Amino acid sequence: QVQVVESGGGLVQAGGSLRLSCVVSGRTYSTLAMGWFRQAPGKQREFVAVISRDGRFKDYDDFVEGRFTISRDNAKNTVYLQMNSLKPEDTGRYYCAADAGAMSISAQAYDYWGQGTQVTVSS
Repeated sequence: QVQVVESGGGLVQAGGSLRLSCVVSGRTYSTLAMGWFRQAPGKQREFVAVISRDGRFKDYDDFVEGRFTISRDNAKNTVYLQMNSLKPEDTGRYYCAADAGAMSISAQAYDYWGQGTQVTVSS
């Protein structure tokens, strides 16, 4: 059984930074594309970033492009989301997801999800 566990969320002031981590177990990690999504209260879950199995290819939502960086360490079965210049609009629960297929920006494509970690950005 695949487990996905996020960590690193918290409360930060606008302009600050956080780094989220996500550890995957139960399956060969290098066979999975990894994505980050977020969900604000009352809103749909939305795509944030995705990284290919080997880490060579990445894609970001326009709103986070240039501020967030996704990376992965296949030796540690871990994917990261470095978030800089945070804005109050970035507030939400951040979810890590694993895709056994090709990398995708669609939540429906992902096979395994974590429970999420809360990020709150104060103004």
